[in-house]
Amino acid sequence: MSEHIVAADAPASDATEGGHPGIEDHSILPRIGAVDDLILDRIDALRVLRADTAEEKGRLLEQIAGPGRPEQDIVKELSKVKPLWRPDRFEEAHRMAMRSLEVLDRNGARGPKLPRLGPLKPIASYVVEQMTRWIVKGHQNSLVTRIRKTYERREANSVWGSPEHHMLRRARIDAARVEPGYKGNPLGLPTFLLGGAVLSTLVSLMQRFFEWALEGRWGVVIFAGVLGLIFLGLAWAALYSAGVARRRIRLSTDQPMKALWETIGACGNPPKDSSYDFAIYAIVLLSLAGVLVPLAAWLVFKV
Repeated sequence: MSEHIVAADAPASDATEGGHPGIEDHSILPRIGAVDDLILDRIDALRVLRADTAEEKGRLLEQIAGPGRPEQDIVKELSKVKPLWRPDRFEEAHRMAMRSLEVLDRNGARGPKLPRLGPLKPIASYVVEQMTRWIVKGHQNSLVTRIRKTYERREANSVWGSPEHHMLRRARIDAARVEPGYKGNPLGLPTFLLGGAVLSTLVSLMQRFFEWALEGRWGVVIFAGVLGLIFLGLAWAALYSAGVARRRIRLSTDQPMKALWETIGACGNPPKDSSYDFAIYAIVLLSLAGVLVPLAAWLVFKV
């Protein structure tokens, strides 16, 4: 088989003289200006289906995909065979990581200080506290689970009876013992509020409000206005909660977890919290609040 994949009806010399360049000739690909040439290169690469051996198919597929950051990480991490990069600092880093989780669990979900909001402050305080708790508890659960799994896997690929094996075994037992205590209801709501009579009553009231709102034009406008205010309030609460949670996570766990990951070595990066996701949700809710009311008024009075 030719080293270069060329069009089926083109002579071999066309690979360098105006024909379609082979996939292996990476120096030519960036100079291709026509989109059709690039598409034909990819379509012609379907010759991988007619390759004779599994090795040849794999080689052609890798040529099409090209190397990326994950592939570089795979090679880098496989080249570091030690179960612990800094065994002399591992136990200290492990203890500090466990302590940081304890501090975050105790203080991360506490009610934050809010600006003056008048009569809305109790409601805002409750909503912000629940959202902050959701971010903090979710991140806390991700951290302790990831730590325990990393310890298990590094213990499994360490030399049996070595100092690293003993250290990882003790650390894995610690992480497995405390993990269940860090996992629970991230909303902090009583169980009876999540089901039963209270939930069915709320659903019934919302259904009646929807039916009333959709009966007339002004009902639709009022409904859209109320929904827009709710979206606006939730957007503010989500953005404020994200900021509070990010500050508390940074103060308590960011540096200890970074130190632990460095002492283990070649194990990626610590899990990230969802505060940035909550900020995105806030932007989406703000956009909905800004569009919903004018759109509802336009649709109602247009008819």
